[in-house]
Amino acid sequence: MQELPKHYVYTPEVIDFVTVAAQTCLLLEHLDEIGRHDLLDKLLKLLPLLYLKTQLLPLPEQELEGYSQQFVSEDDYNAVQDGIKSVLGTDDAYLEVFMEDMRYSDEPITAFLSENLADIYQELKDMAANYQTAEEDIMNDAVLSCLEAFKQHWGQKLLNALRALHALWVEAGDMDEDGHHHCGCDDDDCDCHQHHHCGDDCHCHD
Repeated sequence: MQELPKHYVYTPEVIDFVTVAAQTCLLLEHLDEIGRHDLLDKLLKLLPLLYLKTQLLPLPEQELEGYSQQFVSEDDYNAVQDGIKSVLGTDDAYLEVFMEDMRYSDEPITAFLSENLADIYQELKDMAANYQTAEEDIMNDAVLSCLEAFKQHWGQKLLNALRALHALWVEAGDMDEDGHHHCGCDDDDCDCHQHHHCGDDCHCHD
C-alpha cells in the first residue's frame, strides 16, 4: 500500500472529516430513497459525528489566493431543501432561539430544518468536490474555507437542527404505527392518548 504524502490534507483527522462530510452529502442527495424514520435515525447519528470531526480539526495555513471553487448550484441546493420538506412535511418548521435576529425579538423565530440542512450541505459538498481534485493546495484551502464557515454559521445551524431533530425522534418513539401516542394502558379501548402508564387511579375512561 502506497504511503500518503506528508501533508495536512492527508492526515487521519482530515480524512475522517471528509469521509463523514461525504456520507452526509450522499444521504441528503438521496432523500427520495429514504423514509422519515430512517432519515431521522441517520441524521441523528451523522450530525453529532460531523460536528465532532469538524470541531477537532486545526485550521491549516492558506496556500492560495482567493476562494475555493463553488460546485453546488441553486438547483442542487433547492433539490436538497425540497427533499427534506417533502419527507418532514409540517415538521420542517420549528421554533428557534439561537439566531442572530433573536436579540431584537421577544418572541421565538420560526426556522426550517430544510434550510439549515441545505446550508450545511452546500458547505460540505463544495469542500468535498474541491478535495476530490487531488490538488493539495486546492484541497487544503477547501478544508480551511469549510472550517471557517463552520465557526461562522453552519456549526450553529447543525446544533440548532440537531435539537429539532431530537424532538421529532422522541415524538416519533412515543407514537404507534397509526400515529397515536402510547398511553401505556393495557385496555384496547383506551383513548386517553396520554404519556403515562395507567394505574389503579386511572380516569382516562371517565
